[in-house]
Amino acid sequence: MSMINRRKWLKNSALAAGAVTFSNALTAGMSSNYNAQARHVNNIWEWEANLSKRPEVKARLLANENPYGPGPATQKAIMDSVKVGNRYGHEDAAKLIELLAEKEGVTTDHIMIAPGSSDLLEKVAISRFIEGGKIVSADPAYMSLIKTSQAMQADWSAIPLTKTYAHDLPKMEAAIDEKTKLVYICNPNNPTGTITPGKDLWKFCKTASEKTLIFVDEAYLEFMKPEDKMSMVGLINEGKNIMVSRTFSKVYGMAGLRVGYVVAQPETLKPLKKIWRSNMGLNITALKGAIASLGDEEFVQKSISKNTECREYVCAELDKLGFEYLPSQTSFVLFPIELEGKPFLEKMFSLGVGVRSFEVFGGTHCRVSIGTMPEMELFVETLKTVLV
Repeated sequence: MSMINRRKWLKNSALAAGAVTFSNALTAGMSSNYNAQARHVNNIWEWEANLSKRPEVKARLLANENPYGPGPATQKAIMDSVKVGNRYGHEDAAKLIELLAEKEGVTTDHIMIAPGSSDLLEKVAISRFIEGGKIVSADPAYMSLIKTSQAMQADWSAIPLTKTYAHDLPKMEAAIDEKTKLVYICNPNNPTGTITPGKDLWKFCKTASEKTLIFVDEAYLEFMKPEDKMSMVGLINEGKNIMVSRTFSKVYGMAGLRVGYVVAQPETLKPLKKIWRSNMGLNITALKGAIASLGDEEFVQKSISKNTECREYVCAELDKLGFEYLPSQTSFVLFPIELEGKPFLEKMFSLGVGVRSFEVFGGTHCRVSIGTMPEMELFVETLKTVLV
C-alpha cells in the first residue's frame, strides 16, 4: 500500500460494523455511542507467554523502560550494597522516606514506599474495594489498579477521553456517587501518552476530593514539557483527600529494581500500613540505588533530553509514513495500524523489535516505547517492512 493510499485509508476506511473509523478516533476522540465497559484496554499478544519460542529482541520497546539506566551513581550504590546484603534495610528505608518527604514538601508520615508504584496501586485497590464499591477512571487507562479493583468485586465506571485525549473531568465528577470509593487518574496517561492540563486537574482534584479519594498516578511526570508539568502533591498539604503515586521505574531507570511510593494524608495510609509492612518488601539493593538516584540530577536530565530527541525522531518518521499518532509527553508513542494485533506483533518480533499492541478507539494500535536512537532507527525500518 502506498503512502498516499495509507493516509487515505487512515482517514476513510471503515472498521467492522459498529466501530468508529480510525480517522474519527484520531480527530474526534471517542464517539458518543462508544461502549467503554465492553472495550477495555487489551494487550493483544503477550510476548512473555512462551519462553521457548520467544524470538531474540534487538530493540526492546515494549515496557516503557529507560534504556540508559540506572545512572552511574545508582549503579555504584547497587554494587556496593551487595556487601551488606545480609542486613535488613530498615535504616535505608527510613532514609529514603526522609529524602522523599523533603523532595515532595511533606512530612514522613505522608509517604509510603513499596516495590514499584504498581504494587501500591494494587494494594490501594485491595484495601479500598475489599467489600466492593465503585471506581471511576478514564478509558483507555493504565489498568493495574482497575483490574485489581474489579477482582475485589468493584464496579468500573469508565469515562471516555475527550476529543483532545484528556480526562473528561466534568463527566468523571458527575459519575461520583455514594458507592464511589476512588477516582483514578493517570497523568500523563498510559497507553495514550497524552496529558490533562494541570490547572484543570488541580481544580477537579480540589473539589472532587470532597466526595471521595482521588488517586493521581504521576509515573511519567518527569517527561512532560516544563510548562505543562504540574504535580498534585501540593493539594495534600492543603489537607485534600488526594493520593499521588510516583516511581523510580521510568526516568530513574530502575524498573527491574522495583521502587515506588505514594504521597497521601497519614489517615489515608493507615489502613495500608496496618496490612502491609512496606519496608519489608524492599531489598537493600533497591533502597540504596533509589537513595543514590535522587542525587543524580545529571542522569535524570540526560534521560529526559535523549527521550525527547528520540521521540521527536520517531514522530517525524511516522509523519513521513502517513501514520497519525497521538501527541505524547511520555516515553512512548501510540498510533493506529492496519494489521490485527497478533500478526503485527509476531512479524515485528520475528525481525527483532518488541512493541505492544492495544485495542482502543475502535481499532488496533501500536505502542512503541522510546529506546536509544539506534533502536528507534531499527523500529522505523522494521515498521516499513511490516506495514508499508
